[in-house]
Amino acid sequence: MPISGVDALTPAFEHSKNQLFRPFRFGQWTRLAFVGLLAGEMSSGGGCNFNFPAHTSGGGHRDFLMSSPPNWALLAPLLILALIAIPVLWLLFIYINSRMRFILFDSVIARQCEIRRMWRERRAPALQLFVWQIVFSLVTLAGLAVLVGIPALIAFLAGWFTSPREHLAPLIVGGIFLFFVLMAWFLAILVVHVFTKDFVVPQMALENLSAFEGWRRFWKMLTAEKTSYAGYAGMKVVMAIGAAFAVAIAAFVVIIVLLIPFGGLGAIAALAGKAAGLGLSWNVFTITAAIVLGTVFVAVLIFALALVSVPVIVFFPAYSIYFFADRYPQLGNLIRPTPPRLPASPFMPAPEPIP
Repeated sequence: MPISGVDALTPAFEHSKNQLFRPFRFGQWTRLAFVGLLAGEMSSGGGCNFNFPAHTSGGGHRDFLMSSPPNWALLAPLLILALIAIPVLWLLFIYINSRMRFILFDSVIARQCEIRRMWRERRAPALQLFVWQIVFSLVTLAGLAVLVGIPALIAFLAGWFTSPREHLAPLIVGGIFLFFVLMAWFLAILVVHVFTKDFVVPQMALENLSAFEGWRRFWKMLTAEKTSYAGYAGMKVVMAIGAAFAVAIAAFVVIIVLLIPFGGLGAIAALAGKAAGLGLSWNVFTITAAIVLGTVFVAVLIFALALVSVPVIVFFPAYSIYFFADRYPQLGNLIRPTPPRLPASPFMPAPEPIP
């Protein structure tokens, strides 16, 4: 019988310990951190706001700057460049994410991460996943536009926005209803995304299927075992919450540790600028130093967070693999190969005839 979501915990934990700590290899951790970061198995973010004081000689000059029309000859090329660069970077990130998803799957199966070799493999299924992610993203945005746009259009045609005080009750009730509809939509999108990377990607990797064909096959499995997959999803939510707390604590420690050397470098840069007669005000030297130091700090912080998240990066794919192995024979034979049958020995004595 296929194992449940609870039963899959033990082999997934054992697999993670064997891959990461028996023996411990720092090179493997760094490669898994890099792959997991780009594959989307962990998320990190941060922001820095730099407020530069404005020194002006008088209010008239400031008013002139605020009231002067924008220089479209300068802004137009920048806007065109942004309109071209943003979609290109988005597509590039999705493509890299699709390739890294299969590299992570192969790394967990083989218990060895070899980025260069694994990058050359799975090109066809990675391209299929790339197409699926584009279509899925467009469907998500289209559904969001419909769910928000239709109620907004109805409220606008009914005149609720022109005199909102006179229509507080329908606005409040409609807002609450729209909130729950959006939550249901986002939950459905999240489930499809998680089930795609957990149960459709293995089929694509082992049988070179498209994501749409993989979903068609998986849908039959899902409808046949609704309770088992619901229990799997519930267990994954519980473990994701626990992992988020553990990673948050580790991230706090990492941030404190990194602030010590970077804070020292910032103090040294400030003292060097003061010694050079630049003072502590914002100028070309201090702004450049702040940008460089901030960029390096964010890059090191993101990679450090990915590094401490390696156990999570390995455990969750292993958990889905062991849960799905008994339901998908090709995957089960890969992680638990059938031992070869030994040929009969020619020196084995023949059985005695039955009287």
